[in-house]
Amino acid sequence: MSTTQSPPIWMPIDVVSDIVCPWCFIGKRRLEKALALRPDISAEVRWRPYFLNDWIPREGIDRKTYLETKFGSVERYAAIAERVAAAARSEGLEYALDKIARQPNTLDCHRLILWARNIADAGRMKQRLMELYFSEGADLTDADVLVGAAVDCGMDGDLVRKLLKSDADVERVEREARAAKEAGVDGVPCFIFGNVLAVAGAQDPAYLADAMGRAAAEQGKRGAQAALQVEAQPGS
Repeated sequence: MSTTQSPPIWMPIDVVSDIVCPWCFIGKRRLEKALALRPDISAEVRWRPYFLNDWIPREGIDRKTYLETKFGSVERYAAIAERVAAAARSEGLEYALDKIARQPNTLDCHRLILWARNIADAGRMKQRLMELYFSEGADLTDADVLVGAAVDCGMDGDLVRKLLKSDADVERVEREARAAKEAGVDGVPCFIFGNVLAVAGAQDPAYLADAMGRAAAEQGKRGAQAALQVEAQPGS
């Protein structure tokens, strides 16, 4: 006797995060592992912008100045960051603290991810930018670095360079990032599963996979309720 397998459940997953957030770097990898645990879910991952340091100017600032301003001293941050670096290593990621020389404003990075949605792979672009920053210590305020990342991800370098020189989608990215904060997102990464369940932090893959299951159940419940309401309409 043959059995029929149910098709995967479609689910949008909005990930609110920033390129320079180390826990977002780790959280992306953990989300990928969680998705592998849920073959019953067909996810559409949508990368949403967030500015972890919205006070940094477009040209960026020296990393030492940034650490002293935000954490009090380079040494104080180093003590905090070792735990993060260890978590990154456990996920097969490299967080090379000593390579990072400049703290960027990430507006242009988020614009690149936005543009990659239609002509390349936004997730791949997100990953490449994070690798450049955390693992290679690249300056993400350097247009050549950004154009190189775009080319690595299959985008047209000349077009990207032209767009970066313009104000294209600046307002859109700023509006989306502002909307996330106004909606109550005060820490990243934040995963929003199926528009019904939000999970904050770079949680364990098993936890994220369980959250997906709970969101899928809630999606199904809401869909059934909507169908009942339609059927109850006069003349239906």
